[in-house]
Amino acid sequence: RQVDHVIERSTDDGSGLPAMEVRINVSRQQVEKVFGLEEYWCQCVAWSSSGTTKSQKAYIRIAYLRKNFEQEPLAKEVSLEQGIVLPCRPPEGIPPAEVEWLRNEDLVDPSLDPNVYITREHSLVVRQARLADTANYTCVAKNIVARRRSASAAVIVYVDGSWSPWSKWSACGLDCTHWRSRECSDPAPRNGGEECRGADLDTRNCTSDLCVHTASGPEDVALYVGLIAVAVCLLLLLLVLILVYCRKKEGLDSDVADSSILTSGFQPVSIKPSKADNPHLLTIQPDLSTTTTTCQGSLCPRQDGPSPKFQLANGHLLSPLGGGRHTLHHSSPTSEAEDFVSRLSTQNYFRSLPRGTSNMTYGTFNFLGGRLMIPNTGISLLIPPDAIPRGKIYEIYLTLHKPEDVRLPLAGCQTLLSPIVSCGPPGVLLTRPVILAMDHCGEPCPESWSLRLKKQSCEGSWEDVLHLGEEAPSHLYYCQLEAGACYVFTEQLGRFALVGEALSVAATKRLKLLLFAPVACTSLEYNIRVYCLHDTHDALKEVVQLEKQLGGQLIQEPRVLHFKDSYHNLRLSIHDVPSSLWKSKLLVSYQEIPFYHIWNGTQQYLHCTFTLERVSPSTSDLACKVWVWQVEGDGQSFNINFNITKDTRFAELLALESEGGVPALVGPSAFKIPFLIRQKIITSLDPPCSRGADWQTLAQKLHLDSHLSFFASKPSPTAMILNLWEARHFPNGNLSQLAAAVAGLGQPDAGLFTVSEAEC
Repeated sequence: RQVDHVIERSTDDGSGLPAMEVRINVSRQQVEKVFGLEEYWCQCVAWSSSGTTKSQKAYIRIAYLRKNFEQEPLAKEVSLEQGIVLPCRPPEGIPPAEVEWLRNEDLVDPSLDPNVYITREHSLVVRQARLADTANYTCVAKNIVARRRSASAAVIVYVDGSWSPWSKWSACGLDCTHWRSRECSDPAPRNGGEECRGADLDTRNCTSDLCVHTASGPEDVALYVGLIAVAVCLLLLLLVLILVYCRKKEGLDSDVADSSILTSGFQPVSIKPSKADNPHLLTIQPDLSTTTTTCQGSLCPRQDGPSPKFQLANGHLLSPLGGGRHTLHHSSPTSEAEDFVSRLSTQNYFRSLPRGTSNMTYGTFNFLGGRLMIPNTGISLLIPPDAIPRGKIYEIYLTLHKPEDVRLPLAGCQTLLSPIVSCGPPGVLLTRPVILAMDHCGEPCPESWSLRLKKQSCEGSWEDVLHLGEEAPSHLYYCQLEAGACYVFTEQLGRFALVGEALSVAATKRLKLLLFAPVACTSLEYNIRVYCLHDTHDALKEVVQLEKQLGGQLIQEPRVLHFKDSYHNLRLSIHDVPSSLWKSKLLVSYQEIPFYHIWNGTQQYLHCTFTLERVSPSTSDLACKVWVWQVEGDGQSFNINFNITKDTRFAELLALESEGGVPALVGPSAFKIPFLIRQKIITSLDPPCSRGADWQTLAQKLHLDSHLSFFASKPSPTAMILNLWEARHFPNGNLSQLAAAVAGLGQPDAGLFTVSEAEC
């Protein structure tokens, strides 16, 4: 199509020949605004007295590649030698995207494997599934503009078990029977395949001719007496070893509660207070900034000598304790804790626990349930009643990991929105979902974010176990997402993290900005440290602990910054410094923290330091301003202005000790709702009611009606609602409001549920 639009025309240069020059230096948005096209052509036209001369047409197309795949591969489970088809429709783009497939991050090459080929529609086809084809498959689309990855699809190739041939019949025994056996090994079941059906042992009566009866002689009696004597000696030796072990174990039993804790409803247990924090356990990374920054390096002074850290070996933290004893532990970096953990680690109880213990708590639980909390982090694990099978006792741990200790691969525009949290041991049997609560720093908006819950597998790879907004009611995982926290229902313990992928530039993360400085200036220099953290309790806790060691104090109220996915760095500058008293040592107008260091979410202690040099010996307070801003795509900027005065009243805002509480609670003491009243509510509201006085109405009153399908998929929907209420409102929940909501359902016996705080 022809568009008559002259962009720029030069004048005659006096040579008698007309001159024409066209310059095109526009963006795709400008081209669409001017021409209304994504594909267009340009033509140079020259006019003279002899006529009009036109050049050849130059065709121009705008190259692009959209973010979202039109169709992504889905996880599958197939039997051995069955065909596999993984569809993939790449994003729209110009030029059209080329497609390639990855198997466990390795390129799939059909020329090297005749069992695999890729169709014209970009689907990956495996002609006959093999055990080696069990892997995570990813569809990759790319052109000259960008490279996009689909969500990984887990393909599991399973093998059903089959019986081996029967063995020969055994000799006929004294009871006139003989037997034969077979094994489920031809082939053995693998990757979740079905077990063999039928018996593995066949017994029949012998014929009378084959049945031989013999009388026991003196030799047989002597043999039996000898065997009994050996058994008695072994038993005595075992008793002696047990007594010796118990003597050595006396030092470990200092925090073992009385067995009445199992019979009296798990009354509250006293916990030993942890000792003072060890200053060797915290280090800080250097600032990550561009060439315009002069941000400080490590803030911690050098420590000589070995650090009192201890490693926890891999294994399961699962120990059914004998003798009716019930132990309750809380981590603290003391010699007793190190001795306890080292003795447990030799028995392979722990699995992938961190180096230190300041961010770990653990306790022992049975069917009555309980709660684990890591103080001042917003992280907790609720174990509802009957989540642990009756007759079982599990020792469960809850751990907060530092991002640099755990490798979480992030692809494309993905960003870490929550702390990385482990609860375990993995593989224990749970009959009800537990609820893992943790903070996040995303601004939840379905149009701007694609949120996924990731879980680390036993092999160490991370998998997407839940796509928020697309949950299936029968899924093993479910998530209640709120403004600053998420509550994960899971029946499988493990390591979790919430990851977001920006769908537009409107996607924002909440960052918290904190300003710290020394309590007193004892030298010629004064350092002001500006931290840029995720707006979560755990990130704030780490920085506060670090600044306590450095002798710093908060000098301004923390501010929240909404950081956009605009690919622009965060800039910081200092202004209005009294030049007669202080001089800034910054050689440039501002400092920067790179966009990807912030957006990735795996960098700790991101900060910049402004160093001021004293000019005058005056002792007057320092007053200045710090500007923090991010430039948007249209050239505008939004900033936060700090007015700095040396006022210690802001330190009261970080009184983290107020959260308090026992890090491990067991039995009824871990719940706000009394156990008997909870059972009455469940019994009354679980059955459907024609008048609407059932669990669905309770969910609506508690603003949880968006999760009705998930609640309905569980054996007791009311129990799920009450568990979520406990996770969201402990320990400061208003029990009277819940009682009023239950009493307002119109049940004939609703008065039974009306309780007061005093009655609880």
